[in-house]
Amino acid sequence: MPYTDKFQPFEDIIREIMVVYKHDERPWLIGYSGGKDSTLLVCLVYEAMLRLKAAGAELKKKIYVITSDTMVENPIVKNYMHSSNESINEAASKDEICIEATIIYPEPEQTFWSRVIGLGYPTPEPPGFRWCTERLKINPMNKFVNERIEESGEIVILLGVRKGESLTRQKTITAREIEGKLLNMHNDIPNAYVYNPITEIPNDLVWEFLLKGDCKSPWGSDMKYLFNLYQGESMGEEQSVLGEIDREKIPVTGNSRFGCWCCTMVKEDKSLQNFIDKGAKELIPLRNFRNMLLRMREDGRYRENKRRNGAVYKKADGTFGLGPFTMEARQKILEKLLKLEEQTGMELITEAELKVIDKMWDEEGDLSCRCLVDTFYQVKGYKLPWDDYKTQRFDDEAIEAIKEVAEKYDIPVELITKLIVSVDKNKLLTKSTKLQKAFDQIINQGWLHYDAVERVFDNED
Repeated sequence: MPYTDKFQPFEDIIREIMVVYKHDERPWLIGYSGGKDSTLLVCLVYEAMLRLKAAGAELKKKIYVITSDTMVENPIVKNYMHSSNESINEAASKDEICIEATIIYPEPEQTFWSRVIGLGYPTPEPPGFRWCTERLKINPMNKFVNERIEESGEIVILLGVRKGESLTRQKTITAREIEGKLLNMHNDIPNAYVYNPITEIPNDLVWEFLLKGDCKSPWGSDMKYLFNLYQGESMGEEQSVLGEIDREKIPVTGNSRFGCWCCTMVKEDKSLQNFIDKGAKELIPLRNFRNMLLRMREDGRYRENKRRNGAVYKKADGTFGLGPFTMEARQKILEKLLKLEEQTGMELITEAELKVIDKMWDEEGDLSCRCLVDTFYQVKGYKLPWDDYKTQRFDDEAIEAIKEVAEKYDIPVELITKLIVSVDKNKLLTKSTKLQKAFDQIINQGWLHYDAVERVFDNED
C-alpha cells in the first residue's frame, strides 16, 4: 500500500531507492547502529526490496547492513543492536530479499581493553585525546568496506544523513541524474560512492513513521522500545565512521550516540546515568567501575612519568606530564574488571582479548609470565585454556634477586627488565645487529637521560 499525505515523502524515497537499486550492479552498504536514523534508512530500503520482488525484479546485488560493535557498548544498547541484526537476517531470509546484516568488531589487539590493560593507554580524555574511535570503529569499518571493494570493484554506501528540512523530491530520475546528483564519489574511500536518501526528513516525521501502525519494523523489531531508549537523551547521533557529505559537511549518522559504557571523555556519563534512572540498576556497577577508571587516569600514582616511547615531557605549568598506566595499575584494572564480570554476569572482556593482553604483558616486562593467568584463576576459580602452557621466565627468587641488584647499583628495575625481555625475545636471531638495535633503542630512551639533557640546557642559559 503506497504512502500518502504526511507520509508521501517516504513513498517518494522508496520509489527513488527502487530506481537507484536497479541502476547498476554495485553492491550497497548501510551503516546501521540501531538508532532512529539508520533504522529509518534500513526500513525504507527493506520495503523497496519487497516491492521490487513483488514486481518480479531480480534482486541480484547484495545489500550489506553493517553494525559496528566496539565491544564496550552499553549492554542494553548492545543487546538491542545484536537482536535487531538477527531479526533482519531472519526476516530477509524468509522474505527472500538480498539484505544481509553483519556485526563487525575491532581486532583483538586494537580493542579498548587490549590498549588500556595490555599497553597502559590512558583512557580517552578531553579535549582531544580520543585514540579509541579510530581503532574501535573506523578501522573495522574501513576493513569491511575495502574487502567489499576488492570483491566487487566498486560499492555504494547509503548514509542516514538528515538536515531536518522540508522535503521536495523530484518525481522522475534519469540515469544521468543518478550518477551526477544522487550518487557521488566518497570523500576518502576510493571506488566508493555515496547515496543519502533521507537527507531532508525532519526529526518529528522520523518518529511518526517509525511508530506508525503496530510500531514494528519490517523485520519485526519493536519501535516503541527504540523510542524508549531515546527518552531523556539528546536526539542527535554522533558522527559516523563513514565520513561526511562533501558539499555541506553534514555529519553522517551511522553509529549510536549512546556511547561506550566505560567512556571517560566526560566527567559524568549522562547517558549511562539516564538508563539507571529509568530502572536499569544492573548498570550501576558498570558506572562505578567507569568512575574508578576516571579517578585512576587522573591520579599520578597510577601513571608512568614518561610516554610509551620513553620520552619525558613537561606541561605548560612546568610539571611533568603523565604517561601510560603503570603495570601495577593495569593489573588492578584487570582484576577489578574480572570481578565486575562475576558481579554482573556480563561478558565484559573476551578470551581473545585476554590472550592478547597476556602476550603484551610478557613483552612489557612481566618476568614471571604468569601474572595474567594467575589473576584470572584467582578471580574466576578456573584456568584459561593456555594456563598450563605458561612457564615462568624467572621464578620469584630470581625476580627478587634482580630487584636487589638494581637497588644496590641504583639502576632502574624497569631498565633491567626491558633489557632482559629484549634479549629473551631476540636470543634466537642469527643476526646480532637486530639485537644490538633493540638494545640501543632501550638504552637511548629519553627518560634515562632527561636529567643530563636538562643540565646541558641549564648550563647554556
